Parts: sequence; structure tokens; C-alpha cells
Amino acid sequence: MRISAAAVLTIGLATGLTTGIGLTSAARAKATAPGLQAQRLAQTVVQTVAQVADVLAGADVIILGEVHDNKRHHQVQAEVVAALQPRAVVWEMITQEQAEALTPQILQNPAETAWVLEWEASGWPDFTLYAPVFKRAARAMQFGALVPRAQSKEALQLGVANHFGAQAQQFGLDQPLPVAEQATREAEQMANHCNALPDHVLPMLVDVQRLRDASLAAAAKRALEQTGGPVVVITGNGHARLDRGLAVYLQRALPDVVIRALGQMEEGAIQGQFDVVLSAPTVQRPDPCLGFAKSD
Repeated sequence: MRISAAAVLTIGLATGLTTGIGLTSAARAKATAPGLQAQRLAQTVVQTVAQVADVLAGADVIILGEVHDNKRHHQVQAEVVAALQPRAVVWEMITQEQAEALTPQILQNPAETAWVLEWEASGWPDFTLYAPVFKRAARAMQFGALVPRAQSKEALQLGVANHFGAQAQQFGLDQPLPVAEQATREAEQMANHCNALPDHVLPMLVDVQRLRDASLAAAAKRALEQTGGPVVVITGNGHARLDRGLAVYLQRALPDVVIRALGQMEEGAIQGQFDVVLSAPTVQRPDPCLGFAKSD
């Protein structure tokens, strides 16, 4: 059975929006192929938000990762934004059009912010989780990097490079991933989706992730050029990681830009490389693999 581009997007949203890194750690441990489990990495592990801010200060672009439904992760982001006072904030969760509708006055009112962003219909976790971050970012210029589902579907049909247009070469989207990296990413997508997908879907899911990374990088570039920085990016850990996320695309476009990233762990587990990592308790979630089991 073939799966359409729209179905691929539905699959990606259903699992990706929940955590920001695919499935929960427990579900991933059950579903993951050998060698792809969440890693405990030897990188700068800190205990306080002040320490996080010290590591990130001075960068042109500061990427604040998250697990999307972890309340503590958003509290940390809000505190880091307050400490670093960026001139611009880029959001994975909203479009550029939505970002332009936000004003400092609106951002001071969580209910009004949620209404302007039509958050309830967005599919993202409850706005109360994100409200402190938006409020702390009220003085900054707002930028959106969300690729709407219709555009993502079009990109899958046309090819992500063709969809991205003239900027594809600038961000490296016109080049395929190295064979080994493509294979690794496809294996991770399979594992993150409970080993329940047909093989032909996997390259499309990888393409969607690359498109979102490049879109975040393009928004960060615009923000930096318009404000001079520093720019903070609010996004999931998968896009925040330095070894394959938006930083790779942004560095290609702006080789001299200084980029630093925070990865936010749950119980000390995270995938990817970051400048600094901070841990928080794991959020209790239903097993996402149950959804795949029911659809069999």
C-alpha cells in the first residue's frame, strides 16, 4: 500500500509535535533499532538556568531546544530569554504572517496572544505551556518559521529544493545527504514511528525534517539581518541539535555567524549534540505506539 504525501505529514505531526524529538524515551527504547537509543552524551551538562545563559551569551543566534509538551522546558526558555534579552525571536510554531500580527501589547496578554495565533486549532500543546516564553519575548521582534501543512505537502510533491526556490543552494537543500547519514536518518524515523511504516515513506519524512530545518535557518537569517541580533530560536530538540538541525543550514548560508544551542533533556537522555544541556523530569505520556497498533 502506498501512502500519500498528506498521510506522511499527518504521521509526522502526530508523533513529532508531541515531544519535539519523536517518541517518548520509553517508547523509543521499545521501538528503536540497536545503536539508535537516546544517548547520554559527554557535553556541557549544567544544573541551573544561570549556567545555561552564561554558556549561550555572546552568540549571534541562540537555539533553545525543547520537548514540546514539557512545562519545565518552556519555563527554562522564558528565563533564558529574560536573561539574554534578544532583539529577535524565531518560533517554529507560527508562520511569518502570524508573527507580524504580534505586538508587545498583545504579547503581554496570553489569552489575546493565543487568539491572534489561533493556537487552539494549531495542533501544538496547550498554550499555557508557551505563554511564559511569548510574554518574556515581548520586547523582541517576532519571526515565524512554520511550514504549513499545505506547503509541506507541495514540497514533498515538487521536491524540497524546488519548493524552497532560489535559496535552496544557499542553505544546501539542493544537495542530497551523504548516503550513510540518509540511511541513519531513515532508520531513526522507522524507530521513532514504532517500526510501523513502509520503507518508501522514510525518505519523505527525512525530507520534511530538512525542509523545516532550512525554514528555521532562513527565518533566523532574516531576523539577524533585520535586527543585528542576538536572535533566539524556539524549537524542538530535533531542530536545535548542532550536528544536523537548523544550525547546519544557517552556518552554510552565514559561515561567520556564531551559533550556540541548548538541548533540554528528560531524565538525562537526549539525541544529538548541543553546546549545553539541562535536564528536567520526564512528562508522563500515553504510549504513542498504541496508536500504530490500533491501526494495524
